[in-house]
Amino acid sequence: MRARHALVLALLATAASARTPLVADGHNDWAWALRQAYGYPGALAADLMKPVASKDGRGHTSIPWLREGRVGAQIWSVYVPATLAPADAVKMTFEQIEIARSLPSRHPEVFAPATTAREVEAAMRKGLIASLLGIEGAHQIADDIATLRRAHALGVRAMTLAHSRPTNLFDSATAEPRHNGLAPGAPAMIAEMNRLGILVDLSHVTPAVMHAVLDITKAPVIFSHSSARALTNHPRNVPDDVLKRLPKNGGLVMVTFVPAFVSAPRADWEARRTAQALLAGPDRARLAAWEAANPKPEATLAQVADHIEHVARVAGHAHVGLGGDYDGVPDLPRGLETVATYPALFAELRRRGWSEAHLRQLAHGNFLRVLRANEATAARLAREAARP
Repeated sequence: MRARHALVLALLATAASARTPLVADGHNDWAWALRQAYGYPGALAADLMKPVASKDGRGHTSIPWLREGRVGAQIWSVYVPATLAPADAVKMTFEQIEIARSLPSRHPEVFAPATTAREVEAAMRKGLIASLLGIEGAHQIADDIATLRRAHALGVRAMTLAHSRPTNLFDSATAEPRHNGLAPGAPAMIAEMNRLGILVDLSHVTPAVMHAVLDITKAPVIFSHSSARALTNHPRNVPDDVLKRLPKNGGLVMVTFVPAFVSAPRADWEARRTAQALLAGPDRARLAAWEAANPKPEATLAQVADHIEHVARVAGHAHVGLGGDYDGVPDLPRGLETVATYPALFAELRRRGWSEAHLRQLAHGNFLRVLRANEATAARLAREAARP
C-alpha cells in the first residue's frame, strides 16, 4: 500500500512538472555556496551533480534538481560580502564571475551563456539553462563606472544597487541610510547601466532609493528577489506605492522565497531572536534556551503564492516573476526546499485559478519582456547618449 501511494505521488509530481512552463529565476547564490564549500579555485572543479553540503545542511541547487524544477533561465548571483574593502570586493567579484561562467563551459549539455533575450530563448528551445550573471551590490564594483564596464564585458547583465550596507552611491534597506536616497554620483551610474543594458535591480535598497531610481531610469527595473511589504512588513520587501509605479516603468518584482520575507510570524521571530542574541552576548547557552522555548515558525509555499498574487493584484500580472534566492539562505519554505520544487508552486497557483497565459508570464514571459526592453533602451542610448 505504501509503495502504491509513493507511486501515485511520483506520477502526480511528474504530471505537475510536465505542465510547468520553463522558469526564469532572478536570483540564485550557487556560485557563493560553491566557493564557501570548496574555496577558490576549488569551486571551479566542484561536482555540480549534487547539492553543496555545508554546516547549515544540504544545499538547494544541483543539475538534476534544476532539471526537475524546469529551470530554463537563471540569473546567477556573483555575490561577495558588503564588509570587504573595495579592492578585495572587486577582486573577489571577478573570481565569482569566473565561477559562474564556468557552469556552461564545464557542462555545455546543461547550461548556455546568455546576455540577451534572444540568447535566453535560443537556449530554452534547445533544452539548455540560459545562464546570466548578476552583481549583488555596487560595492562589488567599488561604485565605479569603469569597473562596471569591465564586468559588462564579461557578461554581467544585472546589478543590485546595494546589499546589506550603504555604498558610496546607494542606501541599503537593512542599514541606517547614508544618503537618504541617491548620492550625487548615483544618477550617472544608473545612466550607464541603462546605456549598457544592465538591469537595474532594486532589491536590497530603501523605498527612497526605489522611488528616486524610478524617477530617472530610462529602462524597466527588476527586483530580483523581493516580496510584498503589505503582507510581510520586512524592509527587504516592496511597498505598494512602489508596486503601483511598475506598470508605467514596465518593471518586474521577482517574488522571493526567503522565509522572513514571506511569513510575518517568521519575520517577527527573527527580529525577536536578534534582540535576544544582543542580550545574550557571548552566552550561547542563553540564546539556545530562548530558541528552545520559542520554536522558529515555518514559512510555507502557500504564503509565497499569496505574495505572488498580491504583486499581480497591485502591479498587474505583467509585473511579477520569481527570484527564489536558493543557496542564499539556510532554509526555505515548506514545499519549496530546493530548485526542484517550482512545479509545486505552479500547481498551487493553477489550483487558485491562474490561467496558463498568466503562469507563462510569471515563469519567464515577463522577464524576457524586461530583458528585451533593456536591450532596446541600451541600443537607443548607445546612439544618442554620451558615456558618463
